[in-house]
Amino acid sequence: MRTALLCLSLVVAAGARADTAVDALPDLPFKEGDVISYEEIDKLKSFLPPPFWENREFFFYEGMNLEIGPMQRAYPVSPTYEAATQRGGWKATIGRDGALENWIGGQPFDPAKLDCKGDPNAGVKIIWNFKKAWNGSGGDAEWYYSYWDRGEQLPLYYRGSAKGIMLARRVEPQFIETKGDLFAGEKRLSGGGITVVAPQDARGIMTLSYVYKEEDGPLDKAKNQDTWVWIPDLRRVRRISTAQRTDSVSGTDFTIDDLRSFNGVVPQYEWSCLGEQRVIAPVNVKGLAYPYSDNYNFGPYGFSFADDRWEVRDAWIIRFDPKNEDHPYHHKDIWLDKETYEPLFSAAYDRKKELWKVIWHAHRFSEDWKTGDPLNNGGAWTEPWEGVEVVNDLRTVGDIIVNVQTGTGNRIEFWNASGRPEMSRGKIRALVDIGRLNKGR
Repeated sequence: MRTALLCLSLVVAAGARADTAVDALPDLPFKEGDVISYEEIDKLKSFLPPPFWENREFFFYEGMNLEIGPMQRAYPVSPTYEAATQRGGWKATIGRDGALENWIGGQPFDPAKLDCKGDPNAGVKIIWNFKKAWNGSGGDAEWYYSYWDRGEQLPLYYRGSAKGIMLARRVEPQFIETKGDLFAGEKRLSGGGITVVAPQDARGIMTLSYVYKEEDGPLDKAKNQDTWVWIPDLRRVRRISTAQRTDSVSGTDFTIDDLRSFNGVVPQYEWSCLGEQRVIAPVNVKGLAYPYSDNYNFGPYGFSFADDRWEVRDAWIIRFDPKNEDHPYHHKDIWLDKETYEPLFSAAYDRKKELWKVIWHAHRFSEDWKTGDPLNNGGAWTEPWEGVEVVNDLRTVGDIIVNVQTGTGNRIEFWNASGRPEMSRGKIRALVDIGRLNKGR
């Protein structure tokens, strides 16, 4: 149903900065600057998740030109986020149900101390580092959501914008005295929503969601998100059930919790660390797609980033097992970049433990797109704001999900996406006010 589009209000990605790159890595069948054609894709086999490689017909195609980018290029976080991490001192701990405790901002757990083999909590620590990674202090993006069936784009699509704001655990130094809270007595972590502008029969749908601090806590104390939606046809605001997070969006293959591979509530799952893998992925793509260009080649199925630049990265492989027996997945495996905690790939399995969906992502680094011309910067550069002089934003610009059992899938394209927050407190209050959904309508 259309109301499930509230998931797109959470399009905020982890960020980082690039300064250095490793000149070469041993035992690689390619080097930076090489272009891999379809006939050479066997060179990539050892550097791709097995579920992805086994379904490569959706992703690789005749005529593709995959450029090999930097080897392990460094993407350090914003100095502001790093300072918040130092203030927190990596003192976070894991509580009951995998809850996050004693976290006040910045990165919760020291990456140098993550022990996939020896620490039974390694998986949940890694996902908390993902959930709390640097992503700016707000979210602002435009998006296009399309549905595909073996190369044919179906009429079902949506286009709109999303805007959100962090209300607590802010890392800017001006919020140190309030422990990161924007407003006194704040109980929410963030708030925001989406506006749908197309197609015509969905135009005007708006959502507002609150994420609460208590969502990080154990299950018996956690407070789920609240979400409201304005439905123009009904001319009323309706509340959305949190159970819909794992429902398909308008009958497509995407769910709310599939956004960025995992957009769910951490304590609702059991987490384990399966190991590490050196992978190649579209971490910092060069090509511009919609709305900047209509020449981007997504391949014959509409599910590919293969005609772009990819980079070699080290990744954690973590798995979640839902605690809720009604969850549609038996488990999902997620490949997360070890440095940036950006999602690279994931594979979801149905209740019969059969591979169901493959999800992957493209990203773009803000500091490579500094230009005064907003029409030519890929919508990637984020302007600094008070307390954040260097943003360093590695942002998702594309999500692709493929149902390997049916050949259908979805592609979400993002542009003009940034983590720069609204600065006016009056406008922030208006943004997170439920009354704005029906005011003047």
